[in-house]
Amino acid sequence: MAATGGRGGVLALGVLGALVLALLVSWGYARLQPKDAMRVSGPARRVVRVQVLNGSGEGGVGARVASALREGGFHVVEVSNADRPDYFATMVVARTADVSAADAVARYLGGLPVLRQAWTSDHAEVTVVIGGDRSRLRTGL
Repeated sequence: MAATGGRGGVLALGVLGALVLALLVSWGYARLQPKDAMRVSGPARRVVRVQVLNGSGEGGVGARVASALREGGFHVVEVSNADRPDYFATMVVARTADVSAADAVARYLGGLPVLRQAWTSDHAEVTVVIGGDRSRLRTGL
């Protein structure tokens, strides 16, 4: 009976090792994917113009998020403070009727909620409002 328990332990250890290896490969793929993958696809692939507003109350967060977005292939057109410093949650706002650009930004930053507030503007297609939950952003910084 002791020999059977030993084989089961080795088998369980092998399965656990395979699981850890699969998680590492998945993490590596997500972190090392090509930067072009964050561009919006479609008939005319384009770089997404993003406005970053810091509503977290902590200085420098907007600049760090903007830097991460630039590294991801997005075109940051403005970084400034939000209308108030006490936003609870970070959000991505789609400024056009087509939310695909906002979805790409939200995915890049770690799966943020997307709101649609369409308005006519040549300035930015997407606005990121950084809130108090800024530590959950996947910025790589």
